[in-house]
Amino acid sequence: MTTHAPQAAQSVTLPASLDEAVAALAAMPAAVPVAGGTDLMAAVNAGLLRPAALVGLGRINEIRGWQYQDGHALLGAGLTHARMGRPDFAALIPALAAAARAAGPPQIRNAGTLGGNIATAAPTGDALPVLAALEAVLLIVGPGGSEREIPVSHLLAGREMLRPGELIGFVRVPLLHAPQVFLKATGRTGPGRAVASVGLVLDPARRGVRCAIGAVAPMPLRPLEAEQWVASLIDWDGERSLAPEALEAFGEYVAAACVPDQGEPVAPGVLHLRRTVAVLARRALGRALTS
Repeated sequence: MTTHAPQAAQSVTLPASLDEAVAALAAMPAAVPVAGGTDLMAAVNAGLLRPAALVGLGRINEIRGWQYQDGHALLGAGLTHARMGRPDFAALIPALAAAARAAGPPQIRNAGTLGGNIATAAPTGDALPVLAALEAVLLIVGPGGSEREIPVSHLLAGREMLRPGELIGFVRVPLLHAPQVFLKATGRTGPGRAVASVGLVLDPARRGVRCAIGAVAPMPLRPLEAEQWVASLIDWDGERSLAPEALEAFGEYVAAACVPDQGEPVAPGVLHLRRTVAVLARRALGRALTS
């Protein structure tokens, strides 16, 4: 599991169910849950983490698929990026599938999981802005059969945290049956960590646009005023199109909200990031409106 033997965990438990996993964590408070290990084992190999024990989640079949529930999709936290990138899942939640396909090279996509992406909460996590835009809800399981729900945005913002012995079991996502887009910019050609990313969904039932910008802050940012402004311009009963000038203004509105000035003169890096966010937001909305 790691090339640095002195840092390896002293024990590894492999439960077959969520209940067993929660019980193992309750019995070993110092244990760390691990699914794909794409982030955790990198931290171990870098000497940043020395878990006393690991609770492996890879054998828990109940969290490796999804099901339908009252107009929502209930996604297992053990879904891999590779599985979410397949066509059947893409037909269900296109933006999340696009984010999964952009998560990295095949070895990362085959191992990394949806729950791990959320629990790690790295600013560059590709699934996070999509989940924020979809206003996803986490179903948390804990000791003694306890269950509770947390909006994904609350966990990412640190407003609510996982308690000892708790695990992310499922992610509930609304099925909007409307266009949605994920885009990201990286510092190089090909797969790479996002410099900036955007998840954007249209919600015709609520006549709303929801947009979340990732990688530019510790958590995805929702430019709420920009969302409300552009939603008021869309003809929801007609062709749902916008003039190029409105798309351009939306991009600038989002960029100004998510990459604010940090004093005068504005640093070149800030200007470049703001331009990147503006382009991503403009393109995402344009693609959603023409889908």
